[in-house]
Amino acid sequence: PVTMPVHYVMYEGIKFPPAYNSEHSLSFAHNEFLVRDDDIFNVTYPKSGTRGTVWMTEILSLIRSHGCPGWSQTVLNSDRMPWFSTRLGLESALSYPPPRLLTCHLPRHIFPKSFSHSSAKVIYTLRDPRDVVVSYYYFSKMCNSYEDPTSFEQFLRDFLNGELPHGSWFEHVRGWMEMKDTENFFFITYEERKQDLHSSVRRLCRFLGQDLDDDAISSVVQNASFTAMRENPMCSSILLPSDIMDQTKGQFLRKGICGDWKNHFTVAQSETFDRIYQDRMQGLNMTFPWDR
Repeated sequence: PVTMPVHYVMYEGIKFPPAYNSEHSLSFAHNEFLVRDDDIFNVTYPKSGTRGTVWMTEILSLIRSHGCPGWSQTVLNSDRMPWFSTRLGLESALSYPPPRLLTCHLPRHIFPKSFSHSSAKVIYTLRDPRDVVVSYYYFSKMCNSYEDPTSFEQFLRDFLNGELPHGSWFEHVRGWMEMKDTENFFFITYEERKQDLHSSVRRLCRFLGQDLDDDAISSVVQNASFTAMRENPMCSSILLPSDIMDQTKGQFLRKGICGDWKNHFTVAQSETFDRIYQDRMQGLNMTFPWDR
């Protein structure tokens, strides 16, 4: 089949997939969206862990309903937590009764301007960038609003040069991590969450000021497991139309494992990656699980 060229939406020098973004929705989110003090934002760079964004949506939905899975199992995740910078998500976000749960892949510099005058909370998930590349590569093959990668080699180069949709991973992480010492910012890595979901949920509850007992926390953990999510049609993308997501080319919730990059990177690619990573992450003074 002949693939049509993808015309990305450009905003502030960054490419965005056209199927759900428009210049207007991005500009509105950036300049006019009014952040409320009780808003909770789930922010990630794309592909930060098994639809890291989707997983965090499940966790936050379950915390909000004190571990009871009813809401998560009956309401589509994009309605529980609208993508407020997209065309459809913006409308849902504007009509959403407070307190709102909202989600996006926006870098810090095009996040709503009104955020800086609010006490809204941001939860930021990061993941080993090498696993991000691999996951993003397969996703781009599957998703029709992304250009089909010509090769993994080329895709990796675009990633390292910050030329992929949603911009540079390095700039995304650096921009958000400038907030790491503020009290309304919480960051967690996909790797920590996968290794010990229980204590991750506990930490999140503390950050959100949600007092959940042990049973409620266990229920959150159980219902946010990979298996439970895979079986919950409200959080996999089975509901996305095939013109946006071609499920025959792969699974949306693909593997959810850490370190899968080792099966894709050559030694040379790995060395190049390390060199650029060290250079771009300089001065951040942080150690992540994948640095060890």
